[in-house]
Amino acid sequence: MRLLFITSNRLGDAVMSTGLLAALLDQHPGCRATVVCGPLPAPIFRHAPGVEAVITLHKRRYSLHWLTLWSQLVTRRWDIIVDLRNSLASSMLRRGRLIRLGAHKPGLHVVEELASLIEASRPTPPAFWPRLWIGPEDQQDAERLLPAGRPVLALGPAANWPAKQWPVARFIALADRLTAPDGPLPGAAILVSAAQHERAVVEPVLAHFGPRCIDMIGAPVMPTAAAFARSQLYIGNDSGLMHIAAAAGTPTLGLFGPTDEIRYHPWGAPGGPHARLVRTPEDWRSLITALDSGQRPGERLMDGIAVEAAEQAALDLLANKP
Repeated sequence: MRLLFITSNRLGDAVMSTGLLAALLDQHPGCRATVVCGPLPAPIFRHAPGVEAVITLHKRRYSLHWLTLWSQLVTRRWDIIVDLRNSLASSMLRRGRLIRLGAHKPGLHVVEELASLIEASRPTPPAFWPRLWIGPEDQQDAERLLPAGRPVLALGPAANWPAKQWPVARFIALADRLTAPDGPLPGAAILVSAAQHERAVVEPVLAHFGPRCIDMIGAPVMPTAAAFARSQLYIGNDSGLMHIAAAAGTPTLGLFGPTDEIRYHPWGAPGGPHARLVRTPEDWRSLITALDSGQRPGERLMDGIAVEAAEQAALDLLANKP
């Protein structure tokens, strides 16, 4: 049996789709899957049981990447095609069952929405929860980077949209509190993660903590995931790294402003065993309206989250760590 699984080019969306892939493979023992995704999330699937190939989709002008993909896949018949991109290519392949993403369902998390494609029960069964398949080489990389016997606080101070970024000075203040001698993570190493082009955004964190920092800016996805899995806590903006941390089982605190926390919160939050969120007093729609009307500049949309509120959420998360 062959499964074609076409998922997102975006890191966070691809991570949230891993549970659907795993559930399908569990339902069809012996199934051989081919995953299609963008270059950034491709490493997530390389060690997934049942995945025999990962095709990296590189965007081309005039959407010619879909024609290239079709030419790679057309010679096979697929028993199941899951197309989370709703591409024309999937409708032109020989297939049995075709599963495509329908209209957005308000009030559902992305994980719940994906699970509803093949599973009607609520709450969403654990079989559909996001997960990561971390290879031994990634574990070894993380082991080399992280100090033995010392707690690690992982931070994700950047985001793909600057309006989603909590002020970096507040990340520093929060980390100072949590790693103080009387804090829950005294003397912890500070793991800093971001894309390479975001280095300037997070540089103040590196400068403040100096030799205590573990610089994983621009590091590959899976060694980063392995490092998160060994960390005591992750705190970050709504981003792909936040979803990586939550899927790795790291206690994860997500900070939300102009994005929908119901749809994108780290899986398990709010009130879950290893994830929490804090959002601005204003809802995301109000912030978008304020931005579009010129009432609020983008760099001020996250100002409503106080350091004290994030600290309390982090303390609650650590106190209830499984």
